[in-house]
Formats: sequence, C-alpha cells, structure tokens
Amino acid sequence: MQSKNHFLLVDFLKTFAALIIILHHLSSYGQIAEDARKVLPGLMTWLFEYGRYAVQIFLVMGGYLAAQSLTRSRDLQNPRAVLKVILNRYLRLFAPYVVALIVTIACAWVARFWVQDEFVGQSETLGQFLAHLFFLQGILGLDSISAGVWYVAIDWQLYAILAILLGMFPGFRSFIWILTVCCVASLLYFNRLGTYENYFIYFVGAYGLGVLAQLCKNYPDPSVNRFSKMVFFAVGVVIVASSFQQVWLRNILAYVVATALIFWGDWAYKDQRQDHKRPQHHSREHKLVNGILWGSRRSYCAFLLHFSFVLLANSLYIGWGMGQRHEGVMALVLMFIAVIASWIAANYLYRWVEVPSRHLKL
Repeated sequence: MQSKNHFLLVDFLKTFAALIIILHHLSSYGQIAEDARKVLPGLMTWLFEYGRYAVQIFLVMGGYLAAQSLTRSRDLQNPRAVLKVILNRYLRLFAPYVVALIVTIACAWVARFWVQDEFVGQSETLGQFLAHLFFLQGILGLDSISAGVWYVAIDWQLYAILAILLGMFPGFRSFIWILTVCCVASLLYFNRLGTYENYFIYFVGAYGLGVLAQLCKNYPDPSVNRFSKMVFFAVGVVIVASSFQQVWLRNILAYVVATALIFWGDWAYKDQRQDHKRPQHHSREHKLVNGILWGSRRSYCAFLLHFSFVLLANSLYIGWGMGQRHEGVMALVLMFIAVIASWIAANYLYRWVEVPSRHLKL
C-alpha cells in the first residue's frame, strides 16, 4: 500500500469522541457505574454529566466529512443520482451496524441471567429488530437495542437531507442560505425540545456547522469560501447572543469544534505504517500519530460494539458476587477491561466486516 495523507485533527476528534462516549455509557449504566462512582466520584460524575456532549463532536465531524464527499459530486442535480448516494450511504453504515446489533442481542441475553436493571431491557422482538434495520426505531417509539445506535439513524437522515439540499440548490449561495436557516432554527428552537430528538431537525444545527466549516476552507470556489465565512460568523453571533438568555454548552462546543476544523482541519500527515521507505527510527516518533489513525478508522465499530461490553462487564461484576460487596476498585478494573475489549473487538469488526462491506454499492 502506498502512503496516504490523513488529517490529524479529524482523526483525533473521531478517536477522542468515541472514547468519551464509551466512558460515558460505562459511567451511566449498571452496578459497576454506581460502585465506581464511590471510588472516583468527581471523574465518574463528570463523565455521566458531560460525556454525552461528545455527540456534538460526532455531529460536526459528520457534517464536515459529508460535505467533503458530497460537494465533489457533479451529478446531484439528477434525482436518481441523489437517491443512489443516499442508498449507498445506508449500505456503508449497514453491515457493521447489523453485526453489532446481533452481538448486542446475544450479550443482552446473557446479561438477563444476572442483571436485573432497566438498561438491559426486555427480550428483543422481531418487529423491534426490523425497525432497527431501517433506522426507524426512534420514530416508531420502540426501545433501542443498544445505546448509541440512535445516532446511526440520525446520521443517515442528516446525510440524506444534505444530499437532497445540494441537489435542489446547485447554486451554493442558495444552498448555504437554506442550510443556515435550518441550522439556526435547530440551535435556537428544535434542539431544545425533546419532541424532535428522533428527527434530523433536532441535530442539524451542529451538523450544519460542520458543513459550513468545510465550505469555508476547502471548497475550490473563493466566493463560496467568503460567503460561508460570513454566514459562519453570523451563526456564531447568534449563539453568543442567545447565551445571554440561556447558556447551551452543546451549541458552544459544536461551534468551537467547527472553528477548529476551519483553522486546523487540513493539517495533513502520512500513514507511516504504509510508508516503507522511511527509516525505522523516524517511524517510532510517529507511534502516537499512527495510534490516533488506528483508532479513527475503528471509531465507528467501537461506537457500535461498546454497549455489549457494558452488558458483559455488569454481568461479570454481579455474577461473581462483587456487586453485593460493592467493590468499587474491581468495578473500575472491569470498566478498563471493557474499554480495551471494545477497541479490540472493533478492530475485528472493522477488518472483517466494515472494510469488505465498502464494496457494497449500487
């Protein structure tokens, strides 16, 4: 394989956000979360209260990368091309998602022998599983099989809406205006009402900031860059002004992440493991960077699989009798093992399922 350029901030944010979400769910569910909080109350409480904000990073990154991909397409004015792009996105998400669902169902079945907790849920039904296959579980009001899979459904909705808007408004000025209206409406109204949390409008604010960040920096037309920067700055003013009434940390975080992508999102580096011409001592200096790239590639699979290990960690903790003794240190040890196991399993899901499934295209 030839060396290939990657982008350090993009890969770091993907790895970091996935790790924080895994830790957030470990600090939120089951007996191990309760007992670990007694040992490290500050850290566990912080992860429980603020770890969920890592979703904003995912959303901004999703918009940034989707815009990078979709703005290169020249045939989105054709409705068939738009439909093909949307369906190919579904296929890209589908294979590792289905395998992760099956693994989670198996782990939940095991957990029910020992864990009597609401987060394990009732036995899954065929209708519930089918709804998950078509990303409809939230819209239909069904319980989620795994924590976090709602995001996969939302990501597909947002990607589809972005493709449709680019097809409807090929002139980028009109597209940016429509996107900005949706973005501001989401940030100031829809994102503050739980009624809309199963629909794209609830999340399009952060996603739209990622799209604008991409257009500000990397779109080849300078006039689009300038107009996007003006609009992006205006959205920032709106966020600051609304903060005088009520501070919404997730909106501020989304804007900060999008701003960072504008300044440093194109900070490129090479995958040293693929560059065999470099001397060995030089490649050792890049172990950290290559570790970030390794995690970035597997972040989606780790995100999908980690809830299975939350279930198994709680099962072991209670099944071995540690839950009755409230052994907080062992709860922390099992949390650490669950994190490592999530990334190891993600490596195999990535290599055996996600990479081969990329050939599934219409």
